[in-house]
Amino acid sequence: MQVNWTGVYPALTTKFDANDQLDLPLFDKNLQAQLAAGVQGNILGGTLGEASTLTLDEKERLVKFTVEKVAGKVPVILNIAEGATREAIVQAGLAKDWGASGLMLLPPMRYKPDHREAVAYFKAIAGSTNLPVMIYNNPVDYKTEVTLDMFEELKAIENIQAVKESTRDTTNVTRMKNRFGDRYKILCGVDTLAFEEICLGADGWVAGLVCGFPKETVAIFNLIREGNLKKALEIYRWFMPLLELDIHPKLVQYIKLAETEAGIGSEFVRSPRMPLEGDERKIILSVIQKAIACRPTV
Repeated sequence: MQVNWTGVYPALTTKFDANDQLDLPLFDKNLQAQLAAGVQGNILGGTLGEASTLTLDEKERLVKFTVEKVAGKVPVILNIAEGATREAIVQAGLAKDWGASGLMLLPPMRYKPDHREAVAYFKAIAGSTNLPVMIYNNPVDYKTEVTLDMFEELKAIENIQAVKESTRDTTNVTRMKNRFGDRYKILCGVDTLAFEEICLGADGWVAGLVCGFPKETVAIFNLIREGNLKKALEIYRWFMPLLELDIHPKLVQYIKLAETEAGIGSEFVRSPRMPLEGDERKIILSVIQKAIACRPTV
């Protein structure tokens, strides 16, 4: 299926049950809420998807299940976050076999590559597949910045088509546009900067709080693109206390709690993460419940 890299792409959480097994019925409930809201794609196995804790078998089941359930409505993207180039290439091949439409690709894990190594890593993986690739540029959390000079070397690789822009520097959108024009699609990867980056020309939004609030997320994106900034900003300001849950080390626990309160998720996480408790849970729950109590009509 063709990937356009525009619109809202949820970074879906992986649903577990009380026995630490995949909860595919609950995952499907959330997935259908995303589709009903009008998302343009889905991303599996990202940070929110607790990718580092998933077995290869679980990734296969999750991708195949999602492909079946979306039934060609939107593309399914699998994130690859590996330490070894060889393993990343294997997973790129498997993703295609399982039915994924594209890949999101992080720099090497656990080792901070230099410019030459990072470019070689991306070229090797993209060159091993004909699936379209989105580079995930998140130096804040993953310590490797994909620089404009790196993107210059990568632009000859046709299937490297997009970037998940998570540098937390909104001016990077303009730098990319100035240097590369429309060569790369740019998707905002930080919830708290989405309004600003879409206004600056970002083509899409890889969203986190969409997992609990799909209608509001899609509405903000669509309203901005339609030029109705006043209405978009009204929803965005309501949303901001929730969006800030996306930029915390415990974003998985926080967003899963938000999904639970919204009725389309559960709090179960996989060890070493642990569910929230005590005062921390009360504080985050208060933020979520306060937002739900004054949820706008979209």
